[in-house]
Amino acid sequence: MIGGNESCTAGPISMSYLTCLTYILGEWTGVEHIEDYLSYAVYLLWVLYPLAVVFLLPGVIIILFYTSILLLHIYKRKNELKEAYSNDFWDGAKLMLATLWDGHGRIWHGYELHGTENIPEGPGLIVFYHGATPADYVYFMARLLIQRKRYCHVVADHFVFRLPGFKILLDVHGVMHGPKEECVNALKKGCLIAIAPGGVREALFSDEMYTIIWGNRKGFAQVAIDAKVPIIPMFTQNVREGVRTLGGIKIFRSLYERVRLPIVPVYGGFPVKLRTFIGEPIAYEPNITAEELTAKTKAALQALIEKHQKIPGNIFRALMERFQTEKKED
Repeated sequence: MIGGNESCTAGPISMSYLTCLTYILGEWTGVEHIEDYLSYAVYLLWVLYPLAVVFLLPGVIIILFYTSILLLHIYKRKNELKEAYSNDFWDGAKLMLATLWDGHGRIWHGYELHGTENIPEGPGLIVFYHGATPADYVYFMARLLIQRKRYCHVVADHFVFRLPGFKILLDVHGVMHGPKEECVNALKKGCLIAIAPGGVREALFSDEMYTIIWGNRKGFAQVAIDAKVPIIPMFTQNVREGVRTLGGIKIFRSLYERVRLPIVPVYGGFPVKLRTFIGEPIAYEPNITAEELTAKTKAALQALIEKHQKIPGNIFRALMERFQTEKKED
């Protein structure tokens, strides 16, 4: 076999670098016309590149979560001496992360928050529609903390507590498992709590029609009744257009129901316009049942969706809304 350097420079005309590499590869593999196979491979990469991008972009959210975790560890290390005598040890860290997430929401989604005047000064239970990722809730929490110095706890699915490295993030932000007693006690202490009754099932298997998937869940309503607090409905416009799932494929639904883990592929990460709207509170009524309050809350959330979301959702339209100069009216 002729040496690579000799074959590239042999003859009166020197080969280009790419041609040289192709020649060496062909000599090494023994495949004739290997440049045709390489050209086809390059063509496939060019065709599949956009598809790869839409599946990789949602990973930015994961990167931001782990960046938040890293910043918390750094913050704890630098301020560990204060922990012994400070009751508000993590306040600075919460504001730091709120600034990080609010900046991402502003830059990537032009994020807006409307209706904060509907959040009571005292305790309350925020009920929201769950998108494919919880990014819109994190943007809301960050903006609320920055603008109103108000912190909102959230009830998360059990699998979240098993994610590697997430313990410090969940502890600092007071993320709750969701037992009724824990939620009722927190509300009685004056906390603001958010919950998505649809949970992971709604996140993965709702679609651009923005169907509310609650099943028979009414525990949140009983929590509000027992704690004697109002329920505040909340919805984020275009949340389904930012990130979508392949939940419409039946095998993924069957697999989820069997293992109860969110293993449905997601795609997107598009910089669509996101606006969170907070509806009017549903006041506490001593004689209302959990079933009645659930139906009332679902109707209020459905009304927010119908008012602020064009159905079916459209990714291109949601992208174009980033360039609208006038804000959508509340």
